[in-house]
Amino acid sequence: MDRPQPANFKKSNNHQLTDVRVILTKYFFHWPLFLLGLSLAFAGAYFYLQIANPVYEINASILVKDQKKSPQEKAALQELNQSASAGNAETEIEILRSKNIVSQVVDDLQLWTSYERSDGLKTEDLYETTPFKFNLLKTAGTLKKQNLEILIKDNRSFELQNENGDVQIFPFNKPVKSSLGSWMLTPTENIDQFIGSVITIHINNQEKVSNEYVKSLDAHLLDKAAPTIGLSITDEVTQRGKDFLNNIIKAYNSATSEEEKRTTKSTIDFIDKRLTSLTGELNSAEREVEGYRSSKGLTDISSQSKVYLENVQTNDGKLNEVNVQLNVIEGIERYVNSASGNQNSPATIGITDPALNSLIEKLSQLQLKRVALLATTPESNPIFEPINRQIKTTKVAIKETIYGIKSSLLNSKRELQAFNNKVESSIKDIPGQERQFVGMKRQQSIKENLYVYLLQKREELSLNYASTQIDARVVDQANVGDKKWPKTSFILAIAMILGLGLPFLIIYLRQAFSNTINERRDIENAVDVRVLGELSYEDLGKEIVVLDNTHHLVGEQFRSLRTNLHYLHDNKNGVGRVTLFTSSVPGEGKSFVSSNLAASLAASGRKTVILEMDLRKPKISKIFNLTTNHLGISEFLSSDLSVDKIIQPSGVNPDLYVVGSGHVPPNPSELLEKNRLNELISHLKDTYDDIIIDSPPLHLVTDAMIIAKFVDVSLYIIKQGHTGKSELSFIRRLQEDEKLPNMNIIFNGIKNGKYGYGYKYDNSYYDAGSLKPSFASSFRLFLSRF
Repeated sequence: MDRPQPANFKKSNNHQLTDVRVILTKYFFHWPLFLLGLSLAFAGAYFYLQIANPVYEINASILVKDQKKSPQEKAALQELNQSASAGNAETEIEILRSKNIVSQVVDDLQLWTSYERSDGLKTEDLYETTPFKFNLLKTAGTLKKQNLEILIKDNRSFELQNENGDVQIFPFNKPVKSSLGSWMLTPTENIDQFIGSVITIHINNQEKVSNEYVKSLDAHLLDKAAPTIGLSITDEVTQRGKDFLNNIIKAYNSATSEEEKRTTKSTIDFIDKRLTSLTGELNSAEREVEGYRSSKGLTDISSQSKVYLENVQTNDGKLNEVNVQLNVIEGIERYVNSASGNQNSPATIGITDPALNSLIEKLSQLQLKRVALLATTPESNPIFEPINRQIKTTKVAIKETIYGIKSSLLNSKRELQAFNNKVESSIKDIPGQERQFVGMKRQQSIKENLYVYLLQKREELSLNYASTQIDARVVDQANVGDKKWPKTSFILAIAMILGLGLPFLIIYLRQAFSNTINERRDIENAVDVRVLGELSYEDLGKEIVVLDNTHHLVGEQFRSLRTNLHYLHDNKNGVGRVTLFTSSVPGEGKSFVSSNLAASLAASGRKTVILEMDLRKPKISKIFNLTTNHLGISEFLSSDLSVDKIIQPSGVNPDLYVVGSGHVPPNPSELLEKNRLNELISHLKDTYDDIIIDSPPLHLVTDAMIIAKFVDVSLYIIKQGHTGKSELSFIRRLQEDEKLPNMNIIFNGIKNGKYGYGYKYDNSYYDAGSLKPSFASSFRLFLSRF
């Protein structure tokens, strides 16, 4: 078994777990920000749930006639020429959602007008309890969106602010002229309940409202096995949604009923025209028979003539049916060859060919579907291409079928006429007068049979026209379903996502765009300078922390730094060690680190002196609570003052001394260039074990570079979250030019977990009770977590 692979895999997993822990720690440091975000988000969610008007789903369902599912009914309707009905549930859905029907309902219910009353931050829709109705008598151009603020004075008048800003009082039931046009308000039985209230009338463009309802109306098949269509819409006012769906069903039934009646009426009109023509022909045939009998004195016909007449009448009946079918076929042929798609469907009386009936029905359905789509879609839309293609294909199929049927009917007609000719030639012995009489009688019978047949069909269609059934049977009236919005669980989930996500985004963006050094690897990746030590941030209310925190994290870190400093110095000749502290910019903790390291060195028994050589902004004397009026370095460098005159005991340790800066000179850099500085350092090296120099920021002034030629070790302070990343290039140039001898870096002010770095630093191993942070320090730390 290969052991190295599992070991490497474990190391990789540990590294990934460490990265995850770093990320989590970085964000957990700002837990008050997340707590604030969650509190505000849940408060906002609660407030929204209190003022939001609930939106409910309103549902209804209808059962439509589907000819694809009921072939027997389809055949019966074809016999009565009711082929104009759409005949399938998919087409009915398009009709239900058509712009014409929706617009009709919007106008009938006046849904382009709404009434609201404000109750604090919440609004109440007064659809059911409105105190008045808005009646638009005459529009002034296109109706645009507009609001009217109506103050009800009493049950007879109301107050309105006109376009000029003047408040006017108008009576109810009287026309008012404004930019809308001419309108008036009609009070309802609820007017007394709203006296003194302000009602807002929202007026919208009818077409836009219709378009919105078309988009929001959902119509779909509930079951493919049964043509049941489900209708649903969402609305804040349940009664308005119920009224809308119920009126949609009513308007749909009315539209389909009118379409079926129109188609039936067209067939009746065709039969009426034919009957009118036949009435004249039949009357003429009867008068001709009557006149011939009278002129020839014929009173009886021989038995042979009777047999002939019966045969000829039977044959003529068949010939009559063929003629009728040919007449109908010619009508269908004209309908198919017509270029207009809006022509009424042809009568199919007497046509028994199922293929032709099916094709005519299919063509009628396609044309109705095309008409339904034209109600909501422009004719140039590509959706018409497949429908037009199907219509063209169906017409070609009908023409081919008609050609075959017409050929068959013409053949039958020729055979029937040939039979008549044969019978007539076989009875040449019948007297000419009787033969003429039989011919007249035959014509009369033909006209009479055709007249009776058409009259019967007309009565059947008239009964159907008078009792046309609706296409949609209501399965479920409009009813209120589940509440769609607001959903408490969803709102709370959104609040939690925002409450956690926004703080996360703030922290991420704040750190992503941060230009400060936050991690040790930022330093190590940019410069080839060793990081000698790391110092945690502790706000304990005092500057010298190593003496009172013998068992505290910061004290131990300074002791570790003191140990590392021993390895940097190589003092084989036994003279004092000179250590320079500098930084890039102010505020990086240079004075704090130098003073505490000096105190730590003194605590270990090393005689130490700290030089306050930041002559512009000295801080060391204040840290040790020493007077700033004492003679110091500026006086020494500018005179022949002895070294002993400027040295002061620190007051915190007998082995720790301080040389203050003295009075702030006008020319610090020129003073440091004098040879007196060398004399000072040489004298102190002979007297003290460690000389700690606190110098000014190196990127601002050159003082530290002047002092650097007298030191053994240079410690460059970088503070987490304060020192800019741009300073790393400056530090790199210092290292490359070797301007600071034996330069090392101290990473200062590491806040536990704030940047995901330093999370491993805590006081759990130490006696944290040696020095407690003050309330002000704790409060500042708490604020830093935001």
